[in-house]
Amino acid sequence: MQSPSDIRDINRPPRAQCDALAIIGTATASSELSLMGIRDAQIHGPRPLRTGRSVAGPALTLQMMPKREDLYGSNEYDNPERQLHRHVLYPAQAGDMVVVDARGDMASGIFGEMMLTYLAGRGGAGVVVDGCIRDSAKAAELDLGIWVKGVTPNYHAQTNLIPFAVNVPVACGGALVMPGDIIVADDDGVVVVPVAMADALIEQASKHADWEEFARFRLSQGADLRKYYPLTAEVEDEYQAWRAAQSARS
Repeated sequence: MQSPSDIRDINRPPRAQCDALAIIGTATASSELSLMGIRDAQIHGPRPLRTGRSVAGPALTLQMMPKREDLYGSNEYDNPERQLHRHVLYPAQAGDMVVVDARGDMASGIFGEMMLTYLAGRGGAGVVVDGCIRDSAKAAELDLGIWVKGVTPNYHAQTNLIPFAVNVPVACGGALVMPGDIIVADDDGVVVVPVAMADALIEQASKHADWEEFARFRLSQGADLRKYYPLTAEVEDEYQAWRAAQSARS
């Protein structure tokens, strides 16, 4: 089990990158990443505890492991500073996302209301757990995005898991998450964006969003789906004229 003194903070990408990816959203980010060579960037399993939020931020990671009693006692208030799930929260800054490899466990509540309140108070953007939290009713009231597989009344060490390491590579919902990766989360789920690919993704997604806006407009008028989604060469001149008209208005 990692010592708290060995925990290191993450390298954070520019806030502008994260803000742009939050606007782009998971659906476009996932499809564009697949075209860029990342076959499946989704963290499978976690769903929003409360819908209507779209966020993106760098990952602070927490690795949970199967409980072994000689390494970790069962009382959550015994020697609290030894509990590494607290230490993943301490360096949290505005816009950060906490990502937890909880091994898909559906009996162990990784965080409760108090821990999540602390993260919200630090300005954290959200938490992603491939497992459960507890105190879900109170947690849902927080100004914090929460993506989980489920909820439980149990705290983590009461059952099968112990916090093992902080800000290390983790496998969350079948996806590899490196500390500092940009996590994009909304009502469709959660996607991992490697920082080195963020600018290229934003550029491609912006082009995608532009032609999709035109296609959406024409489809709403009953235009032929075969011509307008995706755009074909047959309507390219019409698209360029629409773009010029939009630029002239702005």
